[in-house]
Amino acid sequence: MAVLIDAISIKRRTLFEHENAPYYCLESEVSTPTARGGQTLVRLKMRNLLNSAVFDRTFKAVDKFKEPDVQMVSASYLYSDGDGFHFLDQETYETLTLTDGMIGDAMDFLIAGTVIELRKYNGNPIGLELPPNVDLVVEYTEPAVRGDTSGGATKIARLETGLEIRVPLFIKEGEKVTVSTEKRDFAGRA
Repeated sequence: MAVLIDAISIKRRTLFEHENAPYYCLESEVSTPTARGGQTLVRLKMRNLLNSAVFDRTFKAVDKFKEPDVQMVSASYLYSDGDGFHFLDQETYETLTLTDGMIGDAMDFLIAGTVIELRKYNGNPIGLELPPNVDLVVEYTEPAVRGDTSGGATKIARLETGLEIRVPLFIKEGEKVTVSTEKRDFAGRA
């Protein structure tokens, strides 16, 4: 029998199934009534893992959800073509393909060989989870200008994936930098 999750137990980053689709909780807010006999309500901001749509829904605290059949498998990025983005499952050596919609803006952080966590629902790939930080090579950046150093000065750098971020003035072309995948910014030298 499937495990049931109470609505009031759903917190940020919890996976649950609603209307036969897997969801990821982005925010959770519990509102307790002040009047006698009122029901405790749970307001969830949730993302559909199949189509990335974001919803705000309110549920009763006693509503129950099934735990989705979601597995995370380690996979390495191979290449992309007209059919989608191809990854190699690190355990079964099976090639898994994701569409543009499943990838989203994650392509800004993927180079051949990057190992990520691929999300599967009922055995089919539905998306991926990037590591918190990735190391990328600076492909192009302007040289630092002497005297342009007033308190934390930065410049634009284009990375090997095409992503442009702001980096400190001392970073040069060809250097590897660590980039935060959540904030999409410079996190340090690699």
